[in-house]
Amino acid sequence: MSKQLDALKQFDTFSSQYAISRRSFIKSSAAVGAFAAAGGLLAACGSPSTASVATGNATATEGTVTIWDRSGDLFQVFDATIESFNKKYPKIKVKHVSVDVDAKLPTTLNTGVNVPDGSFYEDNNLPTLASHYYDITDWIQPYVKDIVPFKLRVNTHNNRIVGIPWDLDPGLLYYREDMLQEAGVDPASIQTYDDLIAAAKKVQGKFGPSCKPIHLEQDPGLTQLWVEMFANQQGTSMVDANGKLQINSPAYLNIMNFLKSVRDQNLGTRALYYGPGDVAAIENNQVAFYPWAVWAVYGPDLLFKKTKGKWRAMPLPAWTKGGTRAAVMGGSSFIIPKKAKSPHLAWLFYEHLVFSKEGYTSVYGPNKIYPGGINTSIPSYLPALGTQLYKNSEGLGGQNLWQTVTSTVKDIPGNFYIAPWYNQAVPYFGTNVQRLLDGQLTPQQVLQKSSDDIQNKLIARQ
Repeated sequence: MSKQLDALKQFDTFSSQYAISRRSFIKSSAAVGAFAAAGGLLAACGSPSTASVATGNATATEGTVTIWDRSGDLFQVFDATIESFNKKYPKIKVKHVSVDVDAKLPTTLNTGVNVPDGSFYEDNNLPTLASHYYDITDWIQPYVKDIVPFKLRVNTHNNRIVGIPWDLDPGLLYYREDMLQEAGVDPASIQTYDDLIAAAKKVQGKFGPSCKPIHLEQDPGLTQLWVEMFANQQGTSMVDANGKLQINSPAYLNIMNFLKSVRDQNLGTRALYYGPGDVAAIENNQVAFYPWAVWAVYGPDLLFKKTKGKWRAMPLPAWTKGGTRAAVMGGSSFIIPKKAKSPHLAWLFYEHLVFSKEGYTSVYGPNKIYPGGINTSIPSYLPALGTQLYKNSEGLGGQNLWQTVTSTVKDIPGNFYIAPWYNQAVPYFGTNVQRLLDGQLTPQQVLQKSSDDIQNKLIARQ
């Protein structure tokens, strides 16, 4: 009960915190009606690297290594990998510590006091503290060619790799198969976002005006993350390779026009992702389409009651006919601080966790915490995608989610850059998109105002 109360408190305060954590939100929102599923994992086979770097003992294989992870399910899953790691490295003691990473890591890295040897971190937070991360470019070379370009890019700063890619969170279109059948909509006919709007009209025509089939996100922080998924799908991001702001562009205008069209035609249910109102609408057959990251599967699997087993997943629609139907929404990685006492030991631990079969199987596959395995993301290390690691989803009627989501990986655009001020932009960009959904701003006004605000209030002040 105490855990449920703590989670509910997190949920109550979430909306006021703009620098959101995808992982924290999954955990807190689950308290509304069930419990959360974990994030995903990535990995592939490979032997430990002994490549050297400029500093640190690059050959050490004994000692103590301190690893930080968040409390809860992920901590337990990662903790379970230590046994197999110690079979490989019996002289390395892993001190696994449960901490509030988002709250503690920035201060710790900036002060340089009691820093861990390695830590979990959300991708959207990576750029801000990149100068404090250990350069692992040489160590990770044996695996680079097989890492999904998107994940390699977000862990690269100043042309050096400073993070170990972990989960890959592709976008999908979740849909109610039974509602589409009743409305005479063939899911295969939804090839573009225009097709999605047309399908939504048919579904609404069948189920009445109270059915507003497409989910529209209400939280500004999640809205910004959501929009970035749509942007990544079009091969762009808030900034380019040089850090230049590029929100006011045709790709983002496509997104704003789509959201405005859904709003203007009364085809969207606007709600906080898996909040009470959202779940109620879903269970009452008012929502039939949910374009979101793969981690939304925990709703059908663990949260929904009436509609469990009726949902299915497919690749996102394309922005243009024949265009890519793949994108990423969120993600996390591992970092090794520059001031770590045992950086090489931390690298060996993450190499085992992420790139060895023993490591990624123990985390991603069926385990004591998740008997069916973790299905809320997929590996970003390509050799691991050849074998299905988790069981089919009961919430999706037994659908092979693994096959559906891995089929999109090859088409995910890799040209994606996370701005160092990403979290600070939410009160401007995420909030302005909400004002569009309120009918207060036009698509072009959202982009112009957001660009001006970010340029003047964030970039110019750095």
